[in-house]
Amino acid sequence: MDMIPPQCNHLISAELTRKPEYKEDKNEDEQTVAEIMRRRFSPAVVTNRPWECFHFAGHEIKITEATECYGAVVWPSALVLCHFLETNAKQYSLVDKSVIEIGAGTGLVSIVATLLGAHVTATDLPEVLGNLQYNILKNTKMKCKHQPQVKELSWGVDLEKNFPKSLCQFDYIMAADVVYYHPFLEELLLTFHHLCQDNTVILWAMRFRLDTHNQFMSRFQELFDLEVISNFPSLNITLYKAMRRGKKMM
Repeated sequence: MDMIPPQCNHLISAELTRKPEYKEDKNEDEQTVAEIMRRRFSPAVVTNRPWECFHFAGHEIKITEATECYGAVVWPSALVLCHFLETNAKQYSLVDKSVIEIGAGTGLVSIVATLLGAHVTATDLPEVLGNLQYNILKNTKMKCKHQPQVKELSWGVDLEKNFPKSLCQFDYIMAADVVYYHPFLEELLLTFHHLCQDNTVILWAMRFRLDTHNQFMSRFQELFDLEVISNFPSLNITLYKAMRRGKKMM
């Protein structure tokens, strides 16, 4: 897992509040981003264990963060995906659905999906799992229909052994900012392909930063049909829906 400096929370806040670079749908974009920001509360007092509070799915969600790695802070794409899941709960109902989140990080998206009624498996690298498990248990215990699971998933490694296709049939794959400065994009593509069954829907929020991201999207579209379902120019974040090529979109 790549390392980041302790001041990364300030950088994340800057991403959420920076002014738009595009004029198209500027007002609608700014209004939606403002609505997302209203779901987020940052404590005024700095403690030795950074945390933030969020309001989604009718619950207050308290997330403990760690500033030493990318996977243990809440990035803007996770907020965008959570907002989408909540505000589109009828069209994309998660009640009793099987959901896996890859690169779950702090667990915010998995927590929101759980509170919306899904069977959730939250996955990430071993060094992230302790904090991930803590956040998920703290925010879902006695509050959800199905208790979520936390599992290790190293992209491209022992996929059939740890997630056999015959047993792991997911309705949704969730992903937020999983390509950020990551050297294992080919392994990520293999992981998407392995976990995705014929009727699996991928919901993926992504902020474009590097040319390698565009290259990855080109490779991704060789295997999956991709559709933009929401766009946030002021954050440079796009929310996608994807399915295996040739399968009918919902």
